[in-house]
Amino acid sequence: MHGKKGAIRHTGPDLWLLFSVVILSGLGLIMILSTSAIMAERFYADKYFFFKRQLVFVLVGLAVMYAGYRINRGFIYQLRYVWVGAALALLVLTVFSPLGYSAGGATRWLDLGLFNMQPLEAAKVALVIYLACFFACKQDKIKSFSVGFLPPALITGIFCALLLLQPDFGGAVYMAGLLFLLSIVGGTRTTYLFTSSALALITAAILIVQSPYRFRRWFSFLDPFKDAQDAGYQLVQSLYAFGSGGLWGMGLGEGRQKLFFLPEAHNDFIMAVVGEELGFIGISLVFVILGIMLWRILVICMAQEDLVDRFAGLGMGMIIILGALFNLAVVLGVIPPKGLPMPFISYGGSSLVVSFFCAGFLLNLSRRRPCSSGC
Repeated sequence: MHGKKGAIRHTGPDLWLLFSVVILSGLGLIMILSTSAIMAERFYADKYFFFKRQLVFVLVGLAVMYAGYRINRGFIYQLRYVWVGAALALLVLTVFSPLGYSAGGATRWLDLGLFNMQPLEAAKVALVIYLACFFACKQDKIKSFSVGFLPPALITGIFCALLLLQPDFGGAVYMAGLLFLLSIVGGTRTTYLFTSSALALITAAILIVQSPYRFRRWFSFLDPFKDAQDAGYQLVQSLYAFGSGGLWGMGLGEGRQKLFFLPEAHNDFIMAVVGEELGFIGISLVFVILGIMLWRILVICMAQEDLVDRFAGLGMGMIIILGALFNLAVVLGVIPPKGLPMPFISYGGSSLVVSFFCAGFLLNLSRRRPCSSGC
């Protein structure tokens, strides 16, 4: 890749980032036990059902994080087209094969027997690796439309098209957001970025207007209490949870919204229960930890001498940070509802394992720099 090359300097991992990941994943285990016990006991006759599964996911995630910490980054970069092809194949299987698992009116998972996998999570990592390599290798042509802008836009567009077929409108927006951020730091002309963004917004508006269900869901957040028993129900219950928490919260395990009032209490809306049981103090702690993570991500990326390492580190960090910000924005009613889990805290294996891999990759960057790979 373009950039300076030199001897690899071995240092220890970034402890601030490592401790932040451990604290968030530990909080996630505690809150999953708190939010899911009653539901697990009713439907599975085992109040620890979701907790035990999440504990397994955490252990797998820790192993994946260690692998990301130790792996040769050059190997990952050299196989960038393999990762893109594999991610696209998984999305195609999800939409067009019997392995696709449907829930809530969308087919976003692959049924692999013992567990379900959400290909979107793998697609995020594949896209970041591809974009990081592309922008590092094409710096001399990055201002060109046909060479510097069109290829990454087409690859991202294919990902987004497959996600819209599921349908996963929010996932497509997420992928477009990763492209936008990495294009900015990669040096793409702002005229290309803002023109394409305007076209994307027009397309999104047409898709929303043409679907009555999507229209109601996307605009119910503006006044959720107007349709509190239908489109606005989940957000209303989330706001009730935050309002009940106050400064110190009702106490761990004492929340009421998880008693079958708040859907997805252990998953996408788990932060509402954190606010209810741990209050403003608990939510503030999460914000502080996310702030520390963002700080360390920027420090680690700026310390890299190879452009591909810098871009890849930023992309991996944004997978975590953007996911957290989107999730918090949804549960607080700032943006329309979208099923995005809270990294390290929400229940679910795909998101958790990918978040651990991203953290491991960043720890790898903090330990070894520069990378002596080539385009």
